[in-house]
Amino acid sequence: MTDPIRVLVADDHPIFRDGLAMLLATVDGIEVVGTAADGVEAVAAAGRLRPDVVVMDVQMPRLNGVEATRRLAADAPGVGVLVLTMSEDDGTVFAAVRAGARGYLVKGAEQEEIVRAITTVAAGGAVFGATLAQRIAEFFAAGPPAPTEAFPQLTAREREILELLAAGRSNAQIAAALYLSPKTVRNNVSNVFTKLQVADRAEAIVRAREAGLGR
Repeated sequence: MTDPIRVLVADDHPIFRDGLAMLLATVDGIEVVGTAADGVEAVAAAGRLRPDVVVMDVQMPRLNGVEATRRLAADAPGVGVLVLTMSEDDGTVFAAVRAGARGYLVKGAEQEEIVRAITTVAAGGAVFGATLAQRIAEFFAAGPPAPTEAFPQLTAREREILELLAAGRSNAQIAAALYLSPKTVRNNVSNVFTKLQVADRAEAIVRAREAGLGR
Protein backbone atom coordinates (compact mmCIF):
# COMPACT_ATOMS: atom_id res chain seq x y z
CA MET A 1 0.00 0.00 0.00
CA THR A 2 1.49 3.30 -1.11
CA ASP A 3 1.71 6.24 1.25
CA PRO A 4 -0.81 9.06 0.67
CA ILE A 5 0.32 12.28 -1.00
CA ARG A 6 0.85 14.86 1.74
CA VAL A 7 -0.62 18.23 0.74
CA LEU A 8 -0.43 21.73 2.24
CA VAL A 9 -2.99 24.31 1.03
CA ALA A 10 -1.88 27.97 1.03
CA ASP A 11 -4.48 30.65 0.25
CA ASP A 12 -5.45 33.88 1.99
CA HIS A 13 -9.18 33.42 1.39
CA PRO A 14 -10.42 31.23 4.28
CA ILE A 15 -13.55 29.97 2.52
CA PHE A 16 -11.61 28.81 -0.53
CA ARG A 17 -8.66 27.51 1.53
CA ASP A 18 -10.76 25.53 3.98
CA GLY A 19 -13.15 24.37 1.28
CA LEU A 20 -10.33 23.03 -0.88
CA ALA A 21 -8.69 21.38 2.12
CA MET A 22 -11.95 19.64 3.04
CA LEU A 23 -12.49 18.59 -0.56
CA LEU A 24 -9.01 17.12 -0.94
CA ALA A 25 -9.32 15.35 2.41
CA THR A 26 -12.11 13.23 0.90
CA VAL A 27 -9.90 12.00 -1.94
CA ASP A 28 -8.32 8.57 -1.56
CA GLY A 29 -4.55 8.79 -1.67
CA ILE A 30 -4.33 12.40 -0.48
CA GLU A 31 -3.69 13.58 3.08
CA VAL A 32 -4.07 17.29 3.87
CA VAL A 33 -1.37 17.95 6.47
CA GLY A 34 -2.03 21.66 6.99
CA THR A 35 -3.12 25.04 5.66
CA ALA A 36 -1.52 28.47 5.46
CA ALA A 37 -3.04 31.95 5.11
CA ASP A 38 -0.08 33.68 3.47
CA GLY A 39 3.33 33.07 1.95
CA VAL A 40 5.23 33.37 5.21
CA GLU A 41 3.03 30.73 6.84
CA ALA A 42 3.34 28.53 3.74
CA VAL A 43 7.14 28.53 3.80
CA ALA A 44 7.25 27.90 7.56
CA ALA A 45 4.62 25.14 7.45
CA ALA A 46 6.29 23.44 4.49
CA GLY A 47 9.61 23.43 6.32
CA ARG A 48 7.96 21.97 9.41
CA LEU A 49 5.54 19.48 7.82
CA ARG A 50 7.48 18.54 4.67
CA PRO A 51 4.46 17.95 2.44
CA ASP A 52 4.87 16.37 -0.97
CA VAL A 53 2.93 19.21 -2.62
CA VAL A 54 2.00 22.76 -1.69
CA VAL A 55 -1.10 24.08 -3.47
CA MET A 56 -0.17 27.76 -3.62
CA ASP A 57 -2.16 30.91 -4.35
CA VAL A 58 -0.24 33.84 -5.86
CA GLN A 59 -1.85 36.94 -4.39
CA MET A 60 -1.28 36.62 -0.65
CA PRO A 61 -0.30 39.12 2.07
CA ARG A 62 3.14 39.43 3.69
CA LEU A 63 4.76 37.20 1.06
CA ASN A 64 3.25 36.46 -2.32
CA GLY A 65 3.04 32.97 -3.76
CA VAL A 66 5.77 33.48 -6.36
CA GLU A 67 8.32 34.55 -3.75
CA ALA A 68 7.18 31.77 -1.40
CA THR A 69 7.68 29.30 -4.26
CA ARG A 70 11.18 30.64 -4.91
CA ARG A 71 12.10 30.20 -1.24
CA LEU A 72 10.72 26.66 -1.16
CA ALA A 73 12.62 25.75 -4.32
CA ALA A 74 15.83 26.87 -2.60
CA ASP A 75 15.19 25.58 0.93
CA ALA A 76 13.00 22.52 0.34
CA PRO A 77 13.53 21.34 -3.26
CA GLY A 78 11.74 18.07 -2.53
CA VAL A 79 8.46 19.92 -2.02
CA GLY A 80 6.53 20.39 -5.26
CA VAL A 81 4.52 23.56 -5.77
CA LEU A 82 1.24 23.61 -7.67
CA VAL A 83 0.04 27.17 -8.23
CA LEU A 84 -3.74 27.51 -8.09
CA THR A 85 -4.76 31.12 -8.59
CA MET A 86 -7.11 33.55 -10.35
CA SER A 87 -4.40 35.09 -12.54
CA GLU A 88 -3.50 33.65 -15.92
CA ASP A 89 -1.59 36.57 -17.43
CA ASP A 90 1.73 35.63 -19.00
CA GLY A 91 3.82 37.67 -16.55
CA THR A 92 2.48 35.83 -13.51
CA VAL A 93 2.61 32.40 -15.17
CA PHE A 94 6.25 32.75 -16.25
CA ALA A 95 7.24 34.34 -12.93
CA ALA A 96 5.82 31.30 -11.11
CA VAL A 97 7.56 28.86 -13.45
CA ARG A 98 10.89 30.65 -13.11
CA ALA A 99 10.47 30.59 -9.33
CA GLY A 100 10.21 26.81 -9.44
CA ALA A 101 6.49 25.96 -9.64
CA ARG A 102 5.92 22.56 -11.25
CA GLY A 103 2.25 23.14 -11.97
CA TYR A 104 -0.10 26.05 -12.64
CA LEU A 105 -3.89 25.91 -12.70
CA VAL A 106 -6.49 28.64 -12.70
CA LYS A 107 -9.13 28.63 -9.97
CA GLY A 108 -12.28 27.15 -11.36
CA ALA A 109 -10.51 23.97 -12.45
CA GLU A 110 -12.52 20.82 -11.80
CA GLN A 111 -11.71 18.67 -8.77
CA GLU A 112 -10.48 15.86 -10.99
CA GLU A 113 -8.05 18.20 -12.76
CA ILE A 114 -6.67 19.49 -9.44
CA VAL A 115 -6.23 15.95 -8.11
CA ARG A 116 -4.47 14.86 -11.31
CA ALA A 117 -2.19 17.89 -11.09
CA ILE A 118 -1.31 17.16 -7.45
CA THR A 119 -0.54 13.54 -8.33
CA THR A 120 1.66 14.59 -11.26
CA VAL A 121 3.58 17.19 -9.25
CA ALA A 122 4.07 14.73 -6.38
CA ALA A 123 5.58 12.26 -8.87
CA GLY A 124 8.07 14.90 -10.07
CA GLY A 125 6.24 15.88 -13.22
CA ALA A 126 4.97 19.23 -14.45
CA VAL A 127 1.40 20.11 -15.32
CA PHE A 128 -0.38 23.16 -16.66
CA GLY A 129 -3.89 23.89 -17.82
CA ALA A 130 -4.39 23.29 -21.55
CA THR A 131 -4.50 26.98 -22.48
CA LEU A 132 -1.48 27.83 -20.34
CA ALA A 133 0.51 24.88 -21.69
CA GLN A 134 -0.11 26.07 -25.25
CA ARG A 135 1.03 29.60 -24.40
CA ILE A 136 4.17 28.31 -22.67
CA ALA A 137 4.99 26.13 -25.68
CA GLU A 138 4.50 29.09 -28.04
CA PHE A 139 6.67 31.27 -25.83
CA PHE A 140 9.63 28.89 -25.97
CA ALA A 141 9.07 28.00 -29.64
CA ALA A 142 9.39 31.68 -30.52
CA GLY A 143 12.95 31.73 -29.19
CA PRO A 144 14.58 34.55 -27.22
CA PRO A 145 12.66 37.81 -27.58
CA ALA A 146 14.33 40.85 -29.01
CA PRO A 147 15.78 43.23 -26.42
CA THR A 148 13.06 45.45 -24.98
CA GLU A 149 12.63 47.97 -22.24
CA ALA A 150 13.11 46.86 -18.65
CA PHE A 151 10.47 44.58 -17.11
CA PRO A 152 8.47 43.69 -20.24
CA GLN A 153 6.23 41.47 -18.10
CA LEU A 154 4.66 44.59 -16.58
CA THR A 155 1.70 46.37 -18.10
CA ALA A 156 2.10 50.01 -19.07
CA ARG A 157 0.27 51.06 -15.90
CA GLU A 158 2.35 48.79 -13.67
CA ARG A 159 5.56 50.12 -15.20
CA GLU A 160 4.36 53.69 -14.67
CA ILE A 161 3.68 52.91 -11.01
CA LEU A 162 7.06 51.18 -10.63
CA GLU A 163 8.73 54.29 -12.04
CA LEU A 164 7.06 56.39 -9.34
CA LEU A 165 7.92 53.83 -6.66
CA ALA A 166 11.55 54.04 -7.72
CA ALA A 167 11.34 57.81 -7.43
CA GLY A 168 10.39 57.41 -3.77
CA ARG A 169 6.69 58.21 -4.07
CA SER A 170 4.22 56.80 -1.52
CA ASN A 171 1.03 55.02 -2.61
CA ALA A 172 -0.97 58.13 -1.78
CA GLN A 173 1.32 60.30 -3.89
CA ILE A 174 1.12 57.82 -6.78
CA ALA A 175 -2.67 57.79 -6.57
CA ALA A 176 -2.77 61.59 -6.70
CA ALA A 177 -0.27 61.83 -9.55
CA LEU A 178 -2.06 59.27 -11.73
CA TYR A 179 -5.63 60.13 -10.68
CA LEU A 180 -6.21 56.60 -9.39
CA SER A 181 -7.93 55.29 -6.28
CA PRO A 182 -5.69 54.10 -3.43
CA LYS A 183 -7.09 50.58 -3.86
CA THR A 184 -6.15 50.53 -7.54
CA VAL A 185 -2.62 51.61 -6.68
CA ARG A 186 -2.34 48.94 -3.97
CA ASN A 187 -3.50 46.25 -6.39
CA ASN A 188 -1.05 47.36 -9.06
CA VAL A 189 1.83 47.53 -6.56
CA SER A 190 1.01 43.97 -5.46
CA ASN A 191 1.03 42.85 -9.11
CA VAL A 192 4.43 44.49 -9.61
CA PHE A 193 5.85 42.65 -6.58
CA THR A 194 4.54 39.34 -7.93
CA LYS A 195 5.85 39.80 -11.46
CA LEU A 196 9.27 41.03 -10.32
CA GLN A 197 9.48 38.22 -7.72
CA VAL A 198 10.27 40.68 -4.93
CA ALA A 199 9.12 40.49 -1.34
CA ASP A 200 8.58 44.15 -0.55
CA ARG A 201 8.73 47.77 -1.64
CA ALA A 202 12.43 48.22 -0.86
CA GLU A 203 13.43 45.28 -3.06
CA ALA A 204 11.21 46.54 -5.89
CA ILE A 205 12.85 49.97 -5.71
CA VAL A 206 16.33 48.42 -5.86
CA ARG A 207 15.39 46.35 -8.92
CA ALA A 208 13.81 49.38 -10.61
CA ARG A 209 16.77 51.67 -9.98
CA GLU A 210 19.21 49.03 -11.19
CA ALA A 211 17.24 49.08 -14.46
CA GLY A 212 17.45 52.86 -14.67
CA LEU A 213 13.97 53.76 -13.47
CA GLY A 214 13.18 56.56 -11.02
CA ARG A 215 16.10 58.77 -11.89
